[in-house]
Amino acid sequence: MQRKDFPSSPLGLHRVIEPAGALPQAAWRLDPSPELWPDEARVRVDRLNLDAASFRQLTEAAAERPNGTDLAAALRGAVLGIVAERGKMQNPVTGSGGMLTGVVEEVGPDSPLGLAPGDRVATLVSLSLTPLAITDGLARWDGQSEQVPCDGHAILFGRSIAAVIPGDLPVPLALGVLDVCGAPALTSRVVRQAAAGGAAPVVAILGAAGKSGSLSAVAARKAGAGSVIGLVPTQAEADLLTSTGLADRVVIADARDPAAVAAAVRAADGPAQVTVVCVDVPGCEGGAVLATADGGTVIFFSMATSFSAAALGAEGVAADITMLIGNGYVPGHAALALDLVRAEPGVRRIFESRTAEGDGHAG
Repeated sequence: MQRKDFPSSPLGLHRVIEPAGALPQAAWRLDPSPELWPDEARVRVDRLNLDAASFRQLTEAAAERPNGTDLAAALRGAVLGIVAERGKMQNPVTGSGGMLTGVVEEVGPDSPLGLAPGDRVATLVSLSLTPLAITDGLARWDGQSEQVPCDGHAILFGRSIAAVIPGDLPVPLALGVLDVCGAPALTSRVVRQAAAGGAAPVVAILGAAGKSGSLSAVAARKAGAGSVIGLVPTQAEADLLTSTGLADRVVIADARDPAAVAAAVRAADGPAQVTVVCVDVPGCEGGAVLATADGGTVIFFSMATSFSAAALGAEGVAADITMLIGNGYVPGHAALALDLVRAEPGVRRIFESRTAEGDGHAG
């Protein structure tokens, strides 16, 4: 079913209900109706993957529910309420969303995405800008994982990005990898540039036992890092990371404690020339800044990052560093991340422990 009542935009501007003129990600509300404009595609959704910062915030808020309210029911109600109100899954507290998997139902004649009905895909753009409707009440979601089985539909614009899910990996695993595939791709680019300038750089990964962190660690090594320092918050995560061999040095510190982070990284042959922040809690900006050598680079991948805190904090300690916001897109990012998981058993083990079959907590 095609719509031609007014022109569409490859950016999705025609789906914005309010405020008029906003991009879909910044908009408060989108139109998720299933009828397509000629350059759109519709996906029958079977799974959402909430981003780590959003899932943490929703879980913490649901834990404060009235006595007698089931946690899973509270989480389902929260997500359903957001989607019904906004026409997309964008956590109003964190501003973030996640991604989804599903099967392509219909493709408009002018869609440039190269998809066909029947393709099983994962979206590589955020749920925070994707028109979405849920029709099953999330009845199959137990609230224990950020991966949410569901039924509904989503709309892809002309400038959306989606990848056909590979047949050699379980869907929850592939979804978890694709959700964070921007992190290893940008890490690889930055480390390669740093290595080209002279000595192999020291790379520190904050949250190295998580999904984006473990991928970034192996990407850094392959891109020419001299050593990789993996920082984690607990002994259990240190043991897990050590067992994989993904980091040369594993240190324990609370990423929210700037002095502790700086001391731990420096004790492990730091400071780092490249620091990658893959921690899904607020307050990690100062530690990343202090752990990085003058002239170095910090890459922030967490949606919990306060970019004003990062900028003002670096200024306040006279840190001569470059700070990058990982936007989730680098050309070739999906293929690179999937190949890393295929090639590195340690990364796959971490992902399998943190997808729907495991503890469901993203790094």
